[in-house]
Amino acid sequence: MTPLVKICGLSTPETLDAALAAGADMVGFVFFAKSPRSIGFGAARALGAAARGRARIVALTVDPNDALLSEVVEALDPDILQLHGKEGPERVGEIGARFGRRTMKAIGVAAPEDLAAAGAYDGAADYLLIDAKPPSGAVLPGGNGLPFDWRLARDFAPRRPWLLSGGLGPDNVAKAIRATGARGVDVSSGVECAPGVKDALKIAAFVAAARDAFARATVGVD
Repeated sequence: MTPLVKICGLSTPETLDAALAAGADMVGFVFFAKSPRSIGFGAARALGAAARGRARIVALTVDPNDALLSEVVEALDPDILQLHGKEGPERVGEIGARFGRRTMKAIGVAAPEDLAAAGAYDGAADYLLIDAKPPSGAVLPGGNGLPFDWRLARDFAPRRPWLLSGGLGPDNVAKAIRATGARGVDVSSGVECAPGVKDALKIAAFVAAARDAFARATVGVD
């Protein structure tokens, strides 16, 4: 798998430009009202147009109905629909077929059995996103800035491409890549200076650190 770096939760032209300038492969936009990173359809239309052809555009939703997905697709025209709720494999497959988009299913992990459950989505989603399971009572299914025990993912080898998420930032992404063997990483709160407020310097540092770690892994340098 070609290494992938995804910057999620972008909401302004300036931080989108920072992610694109840094060389992010995927840029993510959140459509979940409870998140400080959520954007409206008007903003999505403008941001999607700016990103088109420069990175893969990802729309994050949580247990969406078809009406919401239709609005998201019309406004953002995403390449990938990221499903971050309790969507089952059948629903994931249905969404991909109905909307003609690739899908990315987020799986919350806190124990080995959680990672084992990801296998059910291996044929239903085009990408898997392995994230930290949110703590009890958390409002957000992701973006909580918490890692999980990366050793759990060391032997994770699905047929689909997968990305590692949860508590990553410029200072630990290289360690996470070494620990898991991941060839894709996703960050949101780890490149912020406040909840929902992205930091251009942190974005650039994260992408650079991830690229260096991927390169070192390829040539076997620790």
